[in-house]
Amino acid sequence: MMKRLLSGVSLLLALAAGQAWAGGMESLESFVKNVRSGRAQFTQTVTPPTKEGEPARNRVSTGSFEFQRPGKFKFDYKKPFAQQIVADGESLWLYDADLNQVTQRKQAQALGPTPAALIASASDLRALQADFQLEAAPDRDGLQWVKASPKAKDGQLQYVLVGFAGESLAALEILDSFGQRSVLKFDKVEVNPALPAGTFAFKTPPGADLIRQ
Repeated sequence: MMKRLLSGVSLLLALAAGQAWAGGMESLESFVKNVRSGRAQFTQTVTPPTKEGEPARNRVSTGSFEFQRPGKFKFDYKKPFAQQIVADGESLWLYDADLNQVTQRKQAQALGPTPAALIASASDLRALQADFQLEAAPDRDGLQWVKASPKAKDGQLQYVLVGFAGESLAALEILDSFGQRSVLKFDKVEVNPALPAGTFAFKTPPGADLIRQ
């Protein structure tokens, strides 16, 4: 009797876990299918790898994020240093205000299987699966999670965990090939806002050095 009871409880727990894990994939599919644009504030915490016995050295940045499918996004870092990363659909622009330097790269070559491509480029789940191995992860922190691992093993990304609140993007956890972990948490999220036409138009500031790669 006890064995049957334990077996029944185990089965219920397995089914519940399966339903929870499926929620992440469903949220990702809904996000890719239904969310055409977005706007949010973010806090990014970067933790470099440490040697045994060393304390973690976190770097925290804040700013705003906007995207529009297909293939347009802007990370506008405000603190502690002003930086911009802008993709206009053709070029990827990186602007460092302290260095007064702009780097321009061809977007198709620069992005590849990256977290930004995961969020802003794919038009459906099948397109994502061409570049990423996708699997549901357990719910935690009140969010549904998906783990995305690039199929190409020659890049700098090990994997990214994408957290959703429903179909709204809530968090990214990124682990690169050097062991550095970046966590982005989004708040004040707007789903499908009408973004101004010039949101992703980047102009090199006067006097800034422009490097084309």
